[in-house]
Amino acid sequence: MNETRVIVIGSGFSGLAAATSLADQGYEVTVLEKNSGPGGRARSFSAKGFTYDMGPSWYWMPDVFESYFNKFGKSTADYYNLKRLDPSYTVVFGEGDFVDIPAKLPELHTLFESMEKGSSVQLDKFLEQAAYKYKVGINQLVYKPGRSLTEFMSPALLLDVLRMDVFQSFHKHIRRFFTHEKLIKLMEFPILFLGALPQNTPALYSLMNYADISLGTWYPMGGMHKIVEGMVKLATEKGVKFRYNQNVQELAVVNGTLTTVHTSTDTFEADIVVASADYHHVEKHLLPKAYQSYSDSYWESRVMAPSSLLFYLGVNKRLDNLQHHNLFFDEDFGPHAEEIYTHAKWPGKPLFYVSCPSVTDPSVAPKGSENVFILIPVAPGLQDSEEVREKYFNLVMNRLERLTKQDIRSAIVYKRSYAHNDFISDYNAFKGNAYGLANTLMQTAILKPSLKSKKVKNLYYTGQLTVPGPGVPPSIISGQVVAAEIMKEFAPPVTANV
Repeated sequence: MNETRVIVIGSGFSGLAAATSLADQGYEVTVLEKNSGPGGRARSFSAKGFTYDMGPSWYWMPDVFESYFNKFGKSTADYYNLKRLDPSYTVVFGEGDFVDIPAKLPELHTLFESMEKGSSVQLDKFLEQAAYKYKVGINQLVYKPGRSLTEFMSPALLLDVLRMDVFQSFHKHIRRFFTHEKLIKLMEFPILFLGALPQNTPALYSLMNYADISLGTWYPMGGMHKIVEGMVKLATEKGVKFRYNQNVQELAVVNGTLTTVHTSTDTFEADIVVASADYHHVEKHLLPKAYQSYSDSYWESRVMAPSSLLFYLGVNKRLDNLQHHNLFFDEDFGPHAEEIYTHAKWPGKPLFYVSCPSVTDPSVAPKGSENVFILIPVAPGLQDSEEVREKYFNLVMNRLERLTKQDIRSAIVYKRSYAHNDFISDYNAFKGNAYGLANTLMQTAILKPSLKSKKVKNLYYTGQLTVPGPGVPPSIISGQVVAAEIMKEFAPPVTANV
């Protein structure tokens, strides 16, 4: 019996999850990756003894990762070692105003009470609701393929949806529990990963606070790329073949069926294609116009999550007053948010994030040195230049050195920047976005771009521009969801691997 040939375009988290899930069920799977190694935005690189994760740096929702590996009779511990961070992260509100967020709930209660009397009780009430949302959201809703309203038509699920504050904004929801401005900032921080303002994000996503506070912030020793390495090893064990430096140029469609995938050097025949690459790029640049599901005006009307200006630094000394994760909220987020989401332009006084994984993991930097990763959220679609990057490097370093009370620039032995032009060059990212499609109410579930092409019967999409949305755990889920849809419509060719 001939095996069903599946081509997966892209080896990010969603592509790896889809490829492994399908190979496990007997499909013949080949992953085509544009770059020289796997991981997509979660690639890594080394320079001058430092090892850098290029993109994702937060490990939240450990249950999603564990569930993924468990599906194949494995555990995360088979592939990498996790360490829970304590403090989970530090928030810098200003000079001498550093707040460490403890991993243990009793200590967090104490911190909240120090800011607002009675807030620890409110925190417990908030987390009780958030836990329910997490249970229903992560175990049920995010695994829905979002192809029809009928998926949500069970009375029990409809009742759950109504109880999950889908139609209330996160902004209003959080202010029902807390009044202190610092507490509000702390509680609104996790949903910034979703790519929209709290005013435009459904209160459903307080489930992110549950992930933060109750499930904790973790770190895979060796870096986030260890997750990719583990997923690639598992995929290979299941028979997935990887082809790197394969830049897909064209998808050939005959009578509504995708037949071949053309790269810059090879041609691959396919029975099914899963696009884990940028959805917009695949639609608008790889498919013939007659087979594109969405118009230019549709894409232009989408609300994109931010892009990022990143700096990877190697510092030849240990730094003071920095934890593994550090959020610099020393400026007002209001104007910065306007410059990201409303009037897209380079920010005047941006908030920023600094990760120092070498605080936890000595393997990512030479002895006595510090590995520093800086991220500034910025609007997608901006004009990116070296002059602009250098301006913001100096702006951020001025604040970082002043707030942490130390000279850093004179100790920098390695520096690399990364922004819009790089996201476009490396990932064909629409408008140079970093996180995909924003999780607004009007871009949730069936209102996202469909995971299956409307015009090509054997073309599917996975990743952060379709269901369930941006982030590492959602991307892993996305790959599993699309694999399940393929199995329904193209029955597995052989009995599942044991």
